[in-house]
Amino acid sequence: MTQTDSALAARIVVDLNTPIPPLAQIRQWLAAVLADLAEDLLQDLLLVCTELVSNAYDHASAPRRLRVQRTGGRDALRIEVVDGSPDSLPVTGVSRLGAFRGRGLVMVDSLSRRWGTHRGTECKTVWAELPLS
Repeated sequence: MTQTDSALAARIVVDLNTPIPPLAQIRQWLAAVLADLAEDLLQDLLLVCTELVSNAYDHASAPRRLRVQRTGGRDALRIEVVDGSPDSLPVTGVSRLGAFRGRGLVMVDSLSRRWGTHRGTECKTVWAELPLS
């Protein structure tokens, strides 16, 4: 895990090269790095990161990478998860893993200012922006 700059000025990049998603480690590390955030915003950020990373492991192939940075005139945090499955686009409220799954993107949609995907030739990025105020 690497960090450039400090706390809210950070651009955080985490290569996700483990066979099992390191969700607890990501949450602990981001909570420490972004401790300046209001508690409710930090919890929203951690939940959105967890959902996007989990989706990349459940529905996409490696390589995977998490990025967190300020955007939008520095009034928002952007969370991006890149994976190696450009043809496997997310669908809100639907999961191939069972009827009791598929609610993660509903939560991401509810907590974020906006979210979406960017599809490349060899990868895709699923992103969400959370307002800082």
